[in-house]
Amino acid sequence: MAVPKKKSSPMRRGNRRSGHTKETPSYVESKQSGELHRPHHIDLKTGMYRGKQILEPREDF
Repeated sequence: MAVPKKKSSPMRRGNRRSGHTKETPSYVESKQSGELHRPHHIDLKTGMYRGKQILEPREDF
């Protein structure tokens, strides 16, 4: 069985785990309301998705 000769330093361990971070979600600006919303999601302010009215518009945001 392979055994490491020396202990891995915390810096090397952290560099190895650097790809484990979660990506921050990106936001796009709505053309109708100018509000930010997630791409490929319904704009809750206007209720629009891909140019179609999906939900009733809400004003409590």
